[in-house]
Amino acid sequence: ETMNSKRKMLLSILCLSSLVLLERYFRKSQVEELQLSNWFNPRKRPDVITATNCLAPIVWEGTFSRQVLEKHYRKKNLTLGLAVFAIGRFSDQYLELLLRSVDKYFMTGYRVVFYIMLDTLLRLPQLERGPLRQFRVFTVTEDSWPDDVHMMRMKSLGKHIVQDIQGEVDFLFSMTVTQILQNDVGVEVLGTSVAQLHAWWYFKNPGSFPYERRPKSAACIPFGQGDFYYDGAFVGRTPLEILNLVEEYLKSVIHDLKLGLNSTYEKYLNKYFFLRKPTKLLSPEYNWDAEFYPPPQVQYVKVAQQSKRRF
Repeated sequence: ETMNSKRKMLLSILCLSSLVLLERYFRKSQVEELQLSNWFNPRKRPDVITATNCLAPIVWEGTFSRQVLEKHYRKKNLTLGLAVFAIGRFSDQYLELLLRSVDKYFMTGYRVVFYIMLDTLLRLPQLERGPLRQFRVFTVTEDSWPDDVHMMRMKSLGKHIVQDIQGEVDFLFSMTVTQILQNDVGVEVLGTSVAQLHAWWYFKNPGSFPYERRPKSAACIPFGQGDFYYDGAFVGRTPLEILNLVEEYLKSVIHDLKLGLNSTYEKYLNKYFFLRKPTKLLSPEYNWDAEFYPPPQVQYVKVAQQSKRRF
């Protein structure tokens, strides 16, 4: 039965991967990004790392001018997308809190389409929507569920980018249902390829990062290599770049399944960013674990990861 399950999963991934490859006709985002020196001032935060070795900015409170960014992006007539994946126990309680918070704090003043992916047992909570807000609901049927919830999330995201989301938005973000916004998350997070630093591992020695180390795995990062550890809870980029991420993730999973290996979504994500450096990184302020008191470097928690013991 386990072998049949793996075969079904592999076939399902291959079908989606083929669909992704066939659907590369849609337009790339034409949104021009503002020159870094016009909006980013790393000298205001000498207490933290504000740039990577590739000179990509790490966004902390105090390093950016939202006013300058607003002036630039208001002219672009942007539509933004936020995909939320909610299945399983307690997801309905998490979902309502998340949706209330994103309606209040996420990209206020911009058109936002919220793509809500629900299992068949959940219903979208009745909420008052702010202006310029639109909700679209996609059902994740039980027969499409693989064992891995992250696999399911990525499969669903790739499928709906191809079938529904492409062409509708200029930038797309993906969040987990257990997150909640506590302060404004605005245009400072926009970019072609935006990655979230892991709030826990940011403060640890790189030698202790939990990268995949098995040489045969597609997720492997050799000892002594790698600069940051990334969190997959909050990812943002153009829809085409999200689709690239989904495709590479699925290819890596297929590679490992054929070898009888099984790694984690987060480790595959870290290998992806190890090979394809992000153009912008978000500090731990954008995904802080609510169970821990933030250190002095985290001046404002923008997004909190809710405790699974809350309910």
